[in-house]
Amino acid sequence: MSLDVTAAPEKSTLPATAQATEQVTEQAVELTAERRFSQSMVVSGVRCMLAYGVFPFLLPLLGLAESVGPAVGVVIGVVAIAFNGFSIRRFWQADHRFKWPVICVNVAVIVLLCYLTAGDVAELA
Repeated sequence: MSLDVTAAPEKSTLPATAQATEQVTEQAVELTAERRFSQSMVVSGVRCMLAYGVFPFLLPLLGLAESVGPAVGVVIGVVAIAFNGFSIRRFWQADHRFKWPVICVNVAVIVLLCYLTAGDVAELA
C-alpha cells in the first residue's frame, strides 16, 4: 500500500485579497476625486458670495476702499480656477464614472471665473 504524499494544495486567498485591496484603492481614489470636486465648488461659491454679497454691500458700510473687492476677487478667482483644475485632473486620473459630467461643470465654472476675474482686473486698471 502506497501513501499519496502529494496532497492538493490549499487554495490561495491572495487573488481575493488583491482584488479586495484593488477595490478599496479604487473607492479611495473616487472619494478623493469627489472631495476635490467639492472643494473646488466651495472655493468658487465663496468667491461668488464675496463678489456679489460681501463686497458690494458690507465693505462700503465699513468704509473700506472700493478697490479692495476687485483685488481680493482676483486672488480668490485664481485660487478657485486652480482648485477646479485640480478637480479635473483628479477625476481624469481616477477614471471616475462621472468623469465627463463633472469635467463639464468644472470647465463651465472655470469659464465663468475667468470672466469674473478679467472684470476684476479691468476694474483695478
